[in-house]
Amino acid sequence: SRYPVAELEAITVADDSVRIGALVRHRTLEQGALPDPGLDGLVRGVARHIGHVPVRVRGTFGGSLAHADPAAEWCLVALALGAEVEIARAGGRRVVGIDEFLDSPFSTALQPDEILVGVRLPRRTGWSYGFSEHARTHGAFALAGACVALAHTDGIVRAARVAVMGSGGRAERLTAVEAAITREPIAGAATLAGEAVQASVHPRGYDEVTPDYLRALTGAMVRRATAHALFGAGEVR
Repeated sequence: SRYPVAELEAITVADDSVRIGALVRHRTLEQGALPDPGLDGLVRGVARHIGHVPVRVRGTFGGSLAHADPAAEWCLVALALGAEVEIARAGGRRVVGIDEFLDSPFSTALQPDEILVGVRLPRRTGWSYGFSEHARTHGAFALAGACVALAHTDGIVRAARVAVMGSGGRAERLTAVEAAITREPIAGAATLAGEAVQASVHPRGYDEVTPDYLRALTGAMVRRATAHALFGAGEVR
């Protein structure tokens, strides 16, 4: 069955999600296209770190997820938020969770006769978001990065989703870190999250980048992203 191109290029909002069509450009998202204020702030901040402007003008949200680069920012964000991926083929459509969709480096759940057509990002009332990454130079692929989604009331973390990239073969959720900061006071949550990373990630290292360095760097990214989600503290980088 044919898939309408307009749907592939559209951003639509529902009560519980924002749907980003596969052909929506990075630059469009960087310029504030999402109608959800909380998600828009996160997405605009992340988009600025994707390559350089010519890359952002041409590259697409869906293309990034389908490519599944281990250092791709959108894979990280989708995993942290618990996104759902819409897939189409000649015989129909299906929806899979992002954790099922991301298989291994540059490999996804897409079959040879399927294409990614859209991604749904959940809208969670009262949640806040943080992101941090470190690259050798601006526009280069990140050595490590983290995206954090949090809900907190009365000074206590009530729920958390923490995802990192650069420490393994693909972006991954750190459920142990999530558990470590849930029901903890927000005042020390960022430090606690960074410390919990040390027992949760086991990077391989490569070239001159050692596993110990990557572990420490990932911890720093989680700490910064958590602080940003809680307090808007520090630059999103």
